[in-house]
Amino acid sequence: IAYSCSSLYYYCIVLLLYYWCHGGCSEVDSMTEAVAGENFLLGCISCKIREEVSAKATVDWYFKPLGEEEFRHIFHYDHPRASVLHEDFSSRLDWHGTEDPDIQVGAIYVHNITFNDTGTYRCTFQRTLFLPQADQRVTVEKDVELSVVTVASRELAAVISEIMMFVLIIGLQLWLIGILVYCYKKISAEHDAREARKALKAQAELLESKDSCDGVQLE
Repeated sequence: IAYSCSSLYYYCIVLLLYYWCHGGCSEVDSMTEAVAGENFLLGCISCKIREEVSAKATVDWYFKPLGEEEFRHIFHYDHPRASVLHEDFSSRLDWHGTEDPDIQVGAIYVHNITFNDTGTYRCTFQRTLFLPQADQRVTVEKDVELSVVTVASRELAAVISEIMMFVLIIGLQLWLIGILVYCYKKISAEHDAREARKALKAQAELLESKDSCDGVQLE
């Protein structure tokens, strides 16, 4: 896989929440490590400050190869048209962002990653906010430093999450065992107390019956 399952899962959850609810937006950073020969999702999210304001946006992606100084314009999206603008990425880029003019998710999917794809990717939002007084233009830029490797390395977050999962499972088991022992002791104590009360009551009834019999004999 080109990136950790935990990171991809988290990013996909954010995208699904956006598409289904279309009311919430959370800016999640893109993954930064891809495996050569695999496909890779370049993530880019830019949320509007005021969700109630209607807007229209375009998204452009630029690429600066490792060791070079200038960015190349590789992709442009203006709903509903997507254009690949550089021959190195011909037929390798697909739009995976918002499918309406009010774009907040500007992700693209890169097919067949190669080592030549290592470098800096810049995602640029050109957003027009339709305000009552006058329209306002806003530009947002986000960079992704992508490295291409032969084998995917495990991210620290994934390792920590696995450790926490095992700790949580063991902790829950110990907690359940403690609860069971506590409940058993409490039930056992209540049972012993109930049996003691029954014995005292039986003893009291026996003494009362004996006193009654003694009184009859005396008469």
